Amino acid sequence: MNSRMAALMARIKAQRAFSMLVVLLTLAVGILIGTVLSRSGVKGNSTSDAALLPMQTPQQLGTTFGQVAKQVEPSVVNINTESAPKPRRRAGRPNRGQDEDPFQDFFDRFFGGENPDDDQSPFGGDGSGRQRSLGSGVILNSNGYIVTNFHVVDGAERIRVRIKDDPPGELHDAKLIGTDRETDLAVIKIEPPKDKQLVPAKLGNSEAMNQGDWVLAVGSPFGLENSVTAGIVSAIGRNINPTRQFQSFIQTDAAINPGNSGGPLVNMNAEVIGINTAIFTQSFGYQGVGFAMPSNTVREVYAQLTGPDHRVSRGSIGVQFNANSTPALSRVYGHGVTIAEVIAGKPAEKAGLQTGDTITSVNGKPVKSGDELVSIISAIKPGNKVDITYMRNGQQKQASISVEDRARMFPDRTDETSDSNDTHESTPTKLGVTVHSLTQEQVDRLGIQSGKGVLVTDVKPDSFADDIQLQTGMVILQVNRQPVNSEEEFRKLMGQIKSGQDVVFLVRQGRGSSSQTIFLSGTLP
Repeated sequence: MNSRMAALMARIKAQRAFSMLVVLLTLAVGILIGTVLSRSGVKGNSTSDAALLPMQTPQQLGTTFGQVAKQVEPSVVNINTESAPKPRRRAGRPNRGQDEDPFQDFFDRFFGGENPDDDQSPFGGDGSGRQRSLGSGVILNSNGYIVTNFHVVDGAERIRVRIKDDPPGELHDAKLIGTDRETDLAVIKIEPPKDKQLVPAKLGNSEAMNQGDWVLAVGSPFGLENSVTAGIVSAIGRNINPTRQFQSFIQTDAAINPGNSGGPLVNMNAEVIGINTAIFTQSFGYQGVGFAMPSNTVREVYAQLTGPDHRVSRGSIGVQFNANSTPALSRVYGHGVTIAEVIAGKPAEKAGLQTGDTITSVNGKPVKSGDELVSIISAIKPGNKVDITYMRNGQQKQASISVEDRARMFPDRTDETSDSNDTHESTPTKLGVTVHSLTQEQVDRLGIQSGKGVLVTDVKPDSFADDIQLQTGMVILQVNRQPVNSEEEFRKLMGQIKSGQDVVFLVRQGRGSSSQTIFLSGTLP
């Protein structure tokens, strides 16, 4: 019995030793295989989906910039204009002094428009009483067609162009082909030089650009020709002037300065994706915020300006509205595009549309913003009809409306403002706005109907009225659908408004044919 037990114990010990030996050998073989594989550079497939994207070195990025600049620079020109002296102050934007409004186009800030001292302008007069300015442009056709900004050539009596590598002092006379004030674009033309071929730039697809994409700005800042700056796309679809329905910009931080205006903003494929147009500045110079008109818009405008009529034709039905709605406006009037004004005698009025109607679709296509509505209507050839679906007091209605030429409907679309020197003293309401009834002189000067609306004479800083951009000189026509025709009526309505309530003002800004009626709205804190 004892011998059997001893034999069993011996077998168990032998098996344990054998098992331990097998485990040790297995581990040794595994370690050896892992070492060989790691030294040979073989990687497992399990981590392939976690691989990092390759990083472009500064040297590679710099080389890319250089290659793009080399391709684009021959297509960029310097534009010199000469004109008669201009008034010292152009009409500005509503209730904004020339030193208060940071959104300034290059013409206003640097070419004598709103510069308080022409002698300090980098491109001011030369003592002869003539106004001289500089800008940039882009060759788009080998026959000499060049696109630039309208404000670069506005009022110019003589336009001359300098091409890259031209001898010092050599300038080519250019003629104005057509302009489009709505998009601040213009096309000029020079006779192609006999000694060299013009190099046209390639227009890219601006809609393919994304926030964060690299871009280069090329032009002649301060007259320094063929200057290139780099940056990124900061934002897409930026609307810096609500009164301009066709100015939706690409925002960039690429350095843009006076003289860059009309020059190209290009992508890394050396394609023009925008025309540099405006800057945000409080210092007459670059502050990291510039704006370029998208190339897709440039392409459409260029095609029409170089066509037989040399003008841009856009459809309109004769209504005005806010570019974008607000939650308060939608809750009061409904979702869609709410009409702020129906132009008298125009197609919308003839079809029965009224102020306060909310357009929800055009030709069966839903519209959610003013930009969408403008995009659809403006693309329709004048003379055709369009089917409009709209809401009025909660009821859906439809109308078939003829489309007219927008340029003939609004022949003098400018940024004129109405200002008031009236010193009538009133107490501001709880919304932070002071108003008084219109005098007959103000009615005549503003070109509005007598007995309609009250004039804003003061807006308290940081108040509710200031937050929704109500401004001195505007005329308040309605508050939450209710007409306001006197200071007393306005104060009565203000007394009925409670904290947390939506407040929608229907206001008119500007004067005469240049006036616009818009909605300003918000929720009272």
